[in-house]
Amino acid sequence: MTRRHPVLLVSVATVVLAVLATLAIRHAARPTAAAGAVSSVSVAPGPRIIARSTAPGSRDHLISVSADRPGGRRLTSPVTCARVYASGGTALCLRLDGDLKTYELAVMDRHLKVRRTLPLVGVPNRARVSPSGRMVAWTVFVAGDSYNGGRFSTRAGILDTRTQRLVPTLEDWHVTLHGKPYTAVDLNIWGVTFASDDRHFYATLSTGGHRYLVRGDLAHRTLRALRANVECPSLSPDGSRIAFKSARDDQPSHGWRLSVLDVATNRVTPLAETRSVDDQAAWLDRRTVAYALPSGHGRADVWRVPADGSGTPRMLLHDADSPTALGGAT
Repeated sequence: MTRRHPVLLVSVATVVLAVLATLAIRHAARPTAAAGAVSSVSVAPGPRIIARSTAPGSRDHLISVSADRPGGRRLTSPVTCARVYASGGTALCLRLDGDLKTYELAVMDRHLKVRRTLPLVGVPNRARVSPSGRMVAWTVFVAGDSYNGGRFSTRAGILDTRTQRLVPTLEDWHVTLHGKPYTAVDLNIWGVTFASDDRHFYATLSTGGHRYLVRGDLAHRTLRALRANVECPSLSPDGSRIAFKSARDDQPSHGWRLSVLDVATNRVTPLAETRSVDDQAAWLDRRTVAYALPSGHGRADVWRVPADGSGTPRMLLHDADSPTALGGAT
């Protein structure tokens, strides 16, 4: 039996420790009001960016800013999430389940009214919504897989919010690797990003210590590997490019480089951000991607960089992560 890459385990452990630290802070001093303008935050399509606050006093609360002036007035919602994403008038919030130290996912409408909840067996890590708002996907860290010696692995799920069809895991789907059917006990899948047809998606598959970009088909329950050393893909608004992180020298211990893959030509363009980005990037528009970088003490900032490899990284949001642009491609 194969074993997961040890550096991924280190990354998982780091995230888990951060989550546990956040839980301790929240249970010690639960904020009843968030800093900034407390107001109704909507995820309806429009020229706005939503994110999760990491600032003291408003930590975990959803925030909304103008896409034209992201450094301006910040609206804060009473809604709290550990990870969030929104599109097509649907929000997916991965959050604590009440006072319990367990998590759930909440599917919300454009006014952040809960439409459905499901328990999560694991620690939230990634969240995505299809452009139409119909499909939602999530990734959690889990423990207990026998091949992994009780250490942490990933589990990804998908929900069709129209039919309520649930795919609790992708690990039992038919996998094609190097052009041949492939099975293994150590399959792990994470970082789903949807195409506009609500049928196809991209994700990361890990097996035998290697990571691959896979294309999924919900109708046929298949995953086809396309390229090695691709993690946390994010499909551009027009579906022509995929932003992703890749391990430097194919070694996660060396950090990750943010790049963009042209789907038609298979050409990869490294972006101007040279710091290690351990995040699933989000497209602000057809020309720019955003991503979070830790800033210490459980806090993070959202940065942006051109998607064509030019320019320089610039701060987008201070004390925030999980960014989503609600305006669509411009």
